[in-house]
Amino acid sequence: MFDVFYFFRSLRMAQPAGNSGWLRGRVKAVMSGDTLVIMGFTKAEIPPEKTIVLAHLSAPRLARRGGQDDPFAWESREFLRKLCIGKLRLSGPSPTSKAPTKHLGLRTESDIRGKFLGLRLYWADRVRGKRSDRVRGPSPTDIIKRTDHGPSPWSESESVDVVFRTEYTIPNFSREFCSVFIGSSNVGNEVVTHGWAKVKEGKGEITPDHTELLRLEEQAKQGGVGLWDRSPGAVEAAIRHLPPSAVGDPSNLDAMGLLASHKGKPMEAIVEQVRDGSSLRVYLLPDFQFVQVFVAGIQAPSMGRKTTQEPTVPVEVPSDETNGETNNSESRGPLTSAQRITASSGFNEVSPDAYGREAKHFTEIRVLNRDVRIVLEGVDKFSNLIGSVYYSDGESAKDLAMELIEHGYAKYVEWSASMMEDEARRKLKAAELHAKKTKLRLWTNYVPPATNSKAISDNFTGKVVEVVSGDCIVVADDSLPFGSPAAERRVNLSSIRCPKLGNPRREEKPAPYAREAREFLRSRLMGRQVQVSMEYSRKVPLAEGAAGPADSRVMGFGSVFLLTPGKETEEVSATTTTTPTQQPPGVNVGELVIARGFGTVIRHRDFEERSNYYENLLAAETRATAGKKGIHSAKDPPVMHVTDLLTASAKKAKDFLPFLQRNRRMTAVVEYVLSGHRFKLFVPKETCSIAFSLSGVRCPGRDEPYSNEAIALMRRKIMQRDVEIWENYVEGEDVTNGGATPDKKQKEEMKVVVTEVLSGGKFYVQAVSDQKVASIQQQLASLNLKEAPVLGAFNPKKGDIVLAQFSADNSWNRAMVVSGPRGVVESVKDRFEVFYIDYGNQEVVSYSQIRPLDASVSSAPGLAQLCQLAYLKVPTLEDDYGQEAAMHLSESTLSGPKEFKAVIEEKDTSGGKVKGQGTGTVLLVTLIDPESEISINASMLEGGLARMEKRRRWEPKERQVALDELDKYQTEARTKRLGMWEYGDIESDDDESPLPGAKKAGAGKR
Repeated sequence: MFDVFYFFRSLRMAQPAGNSGWLRGRVKAVMSGDTLVIMGFTKAEIPPEKTIVLAHLSAPRLARRGGQDDPFAWESREFLRKLCIGKLRLSGPSPTSKAPTKHLGLRTESDIRGKFLGLRLYWADRVRGKRSDRVRGPSPTDIIKRTDHGPSPWSESESVDVVFRTEYTIPNFSREFCSVFIGSSNVGNEVVTHGWAKVKEGKGEITPDHTELLRLEEQAKQGGVGLWDRSPGAVEAAIRHLPPSAVGDPSNLDAMGLLASHKGKPMEAIVEQVRDGSSLRVYLLPDFQFVQVFVAGIQAPSMGRKTTQEPTVPVEVPSDETNGETNNSESRGPLTSAQRITASSGFNEVSPDAYGREAKHFTEIRVLNRDVRIVLEGVDKFSNLIGSVYYSDGESAKDLAMELIEHGYAKYVEWSASMMEDEARRKLKAAELHAKKTKLRLWTNYVPPATNSKAISDNFTGKVVEVVSGDCIVVADDSLPFGSPAAERRVNLSSIRCPKLGNPRREEKPAPYAREAREFLRSRLMGRQVQVSMEYSRKVPLAEGAAGPADSRVMGFGSVFLLTPGKETEEVSATTTTTPTQQPPGVNVGELVIARGFGTVIRHRDFEERSNYYENLLAAETRATAGKKGIHSAKDPPVMHVTDLLTASAKKAKDFLPFLQRNRRMTAVVEYVLSGHRFKLFVPKETCSIAFSLSGVRCPGRDEPYSNEAIALMRRKIMQRDVEIWENYVEGEDVTNGGATPDKKQKEEMKVVVTEVLSGGKFYVQAVSDQKVASIQQQLASLNLKEAPVLGAFNPKKGDIVLAQFSADNSWNRAMVVSGPRGVVESVKDRFEVFYIDYGNQEVVSYSQIRPLDASVSSAPGLAQLCQLAYLKVPTLEDDYGQEAAMHLSESTLSGPKEFKAVIEEKDTSGGKVKGQGTGTVLLVTLIDPESEISINASMLEGGLARMEKRRRWEPKERQVALDELDKYQTEARTKRLGMWEYGDIESDDDESPLPGAKKAGAGKR
């Protein structure tokens, strides 16, 4: 009976709504503390929606773009926003009335013919007294529970389902005044209970709901909550003083200053308006700066616009006479005001682009009136903010740009994506490509461009027999017979491009870093087992002048993997593969080349075939660019001039012959196999290429039997390998340059005293057992050196042997003049640089500290012997850890009068000069301290102050034993990260240096 009475009372309200049933929907936006936008549930991409006002309530008004709010307006809106869109917990009373409901397809009772969820409405028959078995309608809570149809298109947003009913309307006002329920809680009651809205005075009969609101308002007043807070300063603190809006007037915002202070940092914001799918207007918190933000990397379809058309005012034409005749037509009268306004104020409306409305709605249901985080990426030339927008989806955050791209509502645009990080750009581009392939929404009619690439699938293993260039190798397929022409397969590395080597026949010079790229691969791949995964093929036009089928050829592209682990694994950092289930079988050679800066990644067109590990290649390129490696470096590229004696004139070849003949042994690289016994060799030391034939051997020539087998054998054995050319080779004999042959029976040893340390690896010694030392010292002691030479009578020149007074102890010693003043000596203060030939040190002295020396004393050779620690590569003083290495050697050898045993491992008789200090043979020695358990060589390795030199392919057995023993100390230092091993393995750094004989651009003789 109460329900019927309530129905009749609602009919007596002023302008009651035509539909008195309950509707169900979802809150899309909260415009103020008493106004909501509710959308319905349909299968359409854009559901119907309506704007409603909470019945009987009035909330403070918010300011628009500037000025200030009414007191507590923002707090009122925030309470309702968090209640209907956020996660504010409800605890209000249950509704006092229950009524039948229907679904918010915004349909009437007549549309659903009195049916909803199997229920019929009997209230009309009950009023007329025709039925007594009335069925009670479900409550709003029941409606929400029983109409849960699973996930909706908006399940990612944080808005909640509501049940509402129109209570009354006002003439000439489009919005309806409604009661709204969330679960069992009345939203209007919640707002009034917390004091965030006032209750309007009733007109006419007061309903029970209105009475309840008045009661709750009185309680809020008594509690001093919300609007009724009368504590000192509460009203003033509740008024927002908004800064001038930057929308429409960029001068109100320092966009570049904001970017500089917040670049890459998340900024809290609330979205107030969505212009289109990729353009938002937001309040930046906590200052409430109203700005417009364009989502970085994407562009959604336009929502259209209105354009003003030019006014077309009809012209009044007066009557006149034509050709002497009277015009009988009536003249037009003057235009009315209405006609003038209509003619001068026309608009042309540009309709939205395809999927423009859908994209806008997609963005609105995710971020409108939501808390978001904005990461500024840049500012365009119009001072518009470009940023990435992230919104909450449960416990995780989602990227709005990625969501729009993945659902086919936006396109990737390079102009704003260029402001983003490379990883984010790649993800957006990949998502767009997937949307294109599935022809999703915007891409429904997308037609992929024609491409000359074709996907293939062919995996095989084999051994690398040739490196053609930095991005092309030749692999001998293990599954094909040895010597078969089809066994050697040319593989181009997928999705990368390295500098071109040029064509010598066309006088094309190699591009910068082309030789370095090939040498890098050669040193790592030649002769090693690899796995090849062919991925696509491509037709390319033939070179000019070449003929072939259809003037094109097919190139195969694939990914190559090193199967055996090596130091390359440390050069390529671990990255996620493009396909999570597809793990690379080894080190990706293409990624290795890109990471060292010897190539670039190809930017493929859409639907063009590419490497299966394309993302890894892009990541490697990013690391190389950041590290300024190879072609990404700002330094001048290394330059090397190679003389090809195969094509040079006979005179030029004869000029090189003496340089090639002076060495009994020299290293070379096999560039090409001409036949089984003839090869083209590159000699790094002389920077030339020569033709070479094996002595005493002849293999079948071309077109002769077994010619191809002989060439195939040599290609697999020595093609692009490091080789040594020996003169008069005898097996087991160790030959050194300069004609010195070490004693095979016993190494030469001598007791020495270290007199001077030049660097971490070079030093001077005196032989302790040499009788010449005592003899020379006695001769110097007998000389009368008190009188200074007369000016003009003694003019020492560069290279003269003189007596010089050593500044450290004022002793007189033999010295060689390294440099001095030009011409005749004019003053006793003239300076001379001298080298003490008996001790190895060098200093600058004045003319008064120099004496002439008798020929009998000066003719004896210097007693200082230049030595170098054998088997070690010690950094120079300018290199990292060079100073530390020199300091360690000085402390170990010069701390006191100490004798050492020097074991001569090898002699370098080629001569040399180090800052004018010493000439002649350099002894490569193992320096042993009798009081220590290990040699000085080993202690340098143990402390990480030196590393072992690269081993040669053919080493005598004794040398191998010595190297194996030293390698233990180097391994220990590397494991403990001591000295130069502090940051890991550095041996690969040698590969970054120019090839032997290379010079920097601009270098040469002066």
